[in-house]
Amino acid sequence: MTDLTPTPTKDDLPRRFADFTTLGEALDYAAEGNRGFNFHDARATLVRVYPFKELQSDARDAARRLIGYGIKPGDRVALIADTEPQFCALFFGAVYAGALPVPLPLPTSFGGKESYIDQIGVQLDSCDPAILLFPDEIEELASSAGQSRKIPSFGWDCFADRKAADCDFPQAQGEDIAYLQYSSGSTRFPHGVAVSHTALLHNVGSHSHGMLVTEPDRCISWLPFYHDMGLVGCFISMVANQVSTDYLKTADFARRPLSWLDLISRNKGSSCSFSPTFGYEICARRIGTMTNVKERFDLSRWRIAGNGADMIRPDVMQRFTDAFAPAGFDAKAFLPSYGLAEATLAATIMPPGEGMEVELVEETELSGEQQSDGSRPKRFRAIVNCGKPVRDTLIEIREEDRAVLGEKTIGKVWMQSPSVMAGYYRDQEATDACMVDGWLDTGDMGYMSNGYLYIVGRAKDMIIINGKNHWPQDIEWAVEQLPGFKAGDIAAFSITTPGGDETPAVLVQCRTSDKIERLRLREEIRDKVRSITGMNCVIELVPPRTLPRTSSGKLSRAKARNLYLSGDIQPYAVAA
Repeated sequence: MTDLTPTPTKDDLPRRFADFTTLGEALDYAAEGNRGFNFHDARATLVRVYPFKELQSDARDAARRLIGYGIKPGDRVALIADTEPQFCALFFGAVYAGALPVPLPLPTSFGGKESYIDQIGVQLDSCDPAILLFPDEIEELASSAGQSRKIPSFGWDCFADRKAADCDFPQAQGEDIAYLQYSSGSTRFPHGVAVSHTALLHNVGSHSHGMLVTEPDRCISWLPFYHDMGLVGCFISMVANQVSTDYLKTADFARRPLSWLDLISRNKGSSCSFSPTFGYEICARRIGTMTNVKERFDLSRWRIAGNGADMIRPDVMQRFTDAFAPAGFDAKAFLPSYGLAEATLAATIMPPGEGMEVELVEETELSGEQQSDGSRPKRFRAIVNCGKPVRDTLIEIREEDRAVLGEKTIGKVWMQSPSVMAGYYRDQEATDACMVDGWLDTGDMGYMSNGYLYIVGRAKDMIIINGKNHWPQDIEWAVEQLPGFKAGDIAAFSITTPGGDETPAVLVQCRTSDKIERLRLREEIRDKVRSITGMNCVIELVPPRTLPRTSSGKLSRAKARNLYLSGDIQPYAVAA
């Protein structure tokens, strides 16, 4: 195979930070330069160079095919989102055609055919697309999903064989909807987040300003294109801000996570790369006792090691730092952030170079109890500083009655920004439930301190027993400290007992087949959870790979609860 030369990091084209009216205009400008995308295989070998100029040409051809097929402005184009040039071209092709691209997740290793068809079927029902396009290698699954909803379905390569006849493209306006984004947790009752061109470009410009993107910066990503951090932060933003990017497929990262760090090591400029906490954890765990860390990796030029999309774990980030400091990794590169699809993406970003900061918050403050009388020892949780609001964004912490709370007081996080969604697609009731007078109820709990936002947890995940708040991650993290368990093995949520009382239930993935050992583990877990909650909980041991994940790989507590209550999750029988 001929040696490939990746697209350059630096370019003579003057940098513009997403100051365009529409996304199509942003690609037209990026295509005037030489930067672009670079796709790698599981071993981090470059297999396809895709300059923005080529992306523009392919996207315009895709737009002509879509228009020729009968796609009209405002129609939805459902795209199964794999990390491939064809997806990029079809996404922008839909934009040029005036349609709304709707990225949907790939099949995962969890569940079977019917589970996947059901998963994307409800999203197809929600967005009602005129066409479904997918990677040809998953034709059986994807076409079955399309057929189940009577949606015309085509493989990418098959659709590319259609004639691309010349035609005029519709002229989009800034207030027009650019795309629909389904958040990773929206499976049973999906909400399509409708984002306008203006909101999108404001946000991707804002987070580039917040990260102080400069000429030597290059993005490296394994994040999926169907999740807001991967789609907006590491795909659309790279076009709108003209940044060359190196991609690994998400599935390849899962198999060979250290390939991500190989790509970062090769970059001779400065690297910007984001991951949820579990990505850093996988790498720290995989490195194990490897002694050649310094020889294999050079992470000294990793300028932005972003962290977001889930609760940030300072203990995990410390393990990553300890593992990769010999390779030159600087903990000051950590850049915590907070965002959500309803805000397009970024809401707050830590200023570069400040690293990760934590505050220890006492249990009674988190639970809403009165301060302890000193009769029991105090317990603290480390809460991570998620940074300052991005430009033109206001954050307020509010009570349930929407009264604004003061400094360092925990409440619901509300935000106001030009980047906030237009609303949930065709769901005014859901839109009205979270948007009031131009403000968005994020559904998260947190507090402000000296202009910085600290996130405590999701309001809907909170377990409320006898008026006291228990955060599920506190229970899950406590169980993780026991030998043999790791992140993602535990799901905590509230259930109603036969007597009508609310109580915490804890599902724990267990790998031992010995019944006596299971009994011992259950008692050990029960004691640990009792020490955190002060009460007895329902402890259930379940088989490995039982707990459900969202499309972005996060634990889905809500789905775990539903599956447990419906009997679809069957715990091991444990002798009394």
